[in-house]
Amino acid sequence: MMNHHFSRRSFIKKSVIAGGAVTLAHSGIGNILMAKPNERVNLAAVGIGNRAAEILLEFHKTGLCNIVALCDTDMGAKHTQAILEKFPEVPRFQDFRVMFDKMGSQIDAVSVGVPDFSHFPITMMALDLGKHVYVEKPMARTFQEVELMMAKAKKNPKLATQMGNQGHSEANYFQFKAWKDAGIIKDVTQIVGHMNMPRRWHGWDVNMKNFPTAEPIPSTLDWDLWQMQTLGHNYNKDFINGQWRCWFDFGMGALGDWGAHILDTAHEFLDLGLPSEVSAIKLDGHNSFFFPMSSTLKFSFPKRKRMPALDIMWYDGLDNLPPIPNGYGVSGLDPNIPPPSTGKMEPAKLNPGKIIYSKDLTFKGGSHGSTLSIIPEEKAQDMASKLPEVAKSPSNHFANFLKACMGQEKTRSPFEIAGPLSQVFCLGVIAQRLNTTFKFDREKKEIVNDKFANALLMGPPPKKGWEQYYIV
Repeated sequence: MMNHHFSRRSFIKKSVIAGGAVTLAHSGIGNILMAKPNERVNLAAVGIGNRAAEILLEFHKTGLCNIVALCDTDMGAKHTQAILEKFPEVPRFQDFRVMFDKMGSQIDAVSVGVPDFSHFPITMMALDLGKHVYVEKPMARTFQEVELMMAKAKKNPKLATQMGNQGHSEANYFQFKAWKDAGIIKDVTQIVGHMNMPRRWHGWDVNMKNFPTAEPIPSTLDWDLWQMQTLGHNYNKDFINGQWRCWFDFGMGALGDWGAHILDTAHEFLDLGLPSEVSAIKLDGHNSFFFPMSSTLKFSFPKRKRMPALDIMWYDGLDNLPPIPNGYGVSGLDPNIPPPSTGKMEPAKLNPGKIIYSKDLTFKGGSHGSTLSIIPEEKAQDMASKLPEVAKSPSNHFANFLKACMGQEKTRSPFEIAGPLSQVFCLGVIAQRLNTTFKFDREKKEIVNDKFANALLMGPPPKKGWEQYYIV
């Protein structure tokens, strides 16, 4: 493959010498020629608006990549303008399949910043074509799709994969690892995750009997393509631009959105894997279409090696706060926690984060890169001299991915680590959707006592023409 890459490069150089430079400059390949091989990663972006735009700018800022292709199902919509203006020379595509077809040999890696349900086909195709993949969190919407993405990555071990829970390259990651290795975090029996800020569906009618009525499709949007492998929905503005997060058919609610930023380090360093039981303890405003107004979920994990059995409790919803331990202190907003994607940062009664209960110590922590502290304060002072030194992060999440593409680092949130974490959220969403409790066989990876829940591990069959992405 590399020979092909270099022969293409020499062909381009010859064509520049032969007077093709003008057209090349306008085709967006011009800037690539200036970089030596392996000096920069040629990155294509699928999804260029909203959060995807922020991701792309973060990649660009590292100085480690060339942006070589831009792709969006709504190319030309208002939210894509900033990126199109910043990279005016870069080739544009509406369909990721056309992009790969036309530019495959010039792309080393792909950034996938699209709705949860559509991560899957783009990622599977990219890995098949030998491209490194950075995909937003959570990895996919169904348990089975995450499973296939992990299998595909395992089949292509030379390709770097990274899920976009960016805090997994920040202070919290290195602190949790150091404290776990030093025996400060040990014998954990309960973790409480909480996200009590307003969500996009708060204020919707929970007695809804149908999906919202069809509206005219914007002229810039390929609505059929936007739906990817999912089955027919009529266009409505409440399905796109982040609103997809609200619906069981498209998104993962507060748990999928914030769980990967709150529970990621505990999941990895406490070796949690998959739960043996998942329960919807309390759902307010449960309905068939969109996420409840508030949810209390429980995930039970069995004993692992020398670690005791552990429960994760999850609380979301405005007033659905977890029990707050004595000595918790103030809930000040940590600058490491970005605002929710609604852009509204109303003062929350409790900021997104976690409380970790172990045999001897209690820890409180925020979300993303926020570090843990021991509570109450007196206990923290007792422990101060016993705390290990914590390494600094050598690279942020974006640079870490690009350096992994170049063979210089390993990604910190590869599919083998991010996959089981994402599957925990897939299982939680099934419990929310059915308002139920079920047992899960961790070896066979199936729900053993509820056939409806078990069927949701796979979800509905893909739309005709999308079946090929389900083959590993």
